[in-house]
Amino acid sequence: MKKLASLVLALIVLSGCTGKRDELDRAMALRAELLGCESCGFDVTVTADYGDSVLTFGMNCQGDNRGKLTFQVTQPESIAGITGVISAGEGALTFDGMLLEFPLLADGQVTPVSAPWILLKTLLGGYLTACTREEDLLHLTVNDSYADDALEMEIWLDAENRPVQGEILFDGRRIVTMTVENFQIQ
Repeated sequence: MKKLASLVLALIVLSGCTGKRDELDRAMALRAELLGCESCGFDVTVTADYGDSVLTFGMNCQGDNRGKLTFQVTQPESIAGITGVISAGEGALTFDGMLLEFPLLADGQVTPVSAPWILLKTLLGGYLTACTREEDLLHLTVNDSYADDALEMEIWLDAENRPVQGEILFDGRRIVTMTVENFQIQ
């Protein structure tokens, strides 16, 4: 009887591990696909929460497997057409000589326009700390570093293993939310 109980317990534990392993495999498959591609593209709606105000805008983004991201602001109409390039340690915004300024978040680590770049950088090389299934979505929790001022990303993947939602958290508070559409890997 003890052997049978031990066998049943082992099967239950192993079946639970298999499910978690499948989720981890999906997360790692997306990372491998991104690292092996030439580029990816997506549309994103970014909402930055400053506590006393909220800023929302849309962007069309193109990224590469080294973490470089180019973008064009699509919404609101008043700033549509502004373009930019972001890569590790550098960035530029351009639009007929107009300077576009966004307040900094997370002790100066994040601007709303850098959020899609942080999403891409995190997918390419962040530290996966949790991976769970939420109905039809795979929910990833990814830490950008193990430093004291680390950013945490919450990323949801759809059934096709593509990001559809992302959140940037700093010091336990959600500071940026992103809705991702049309994520394509080339």
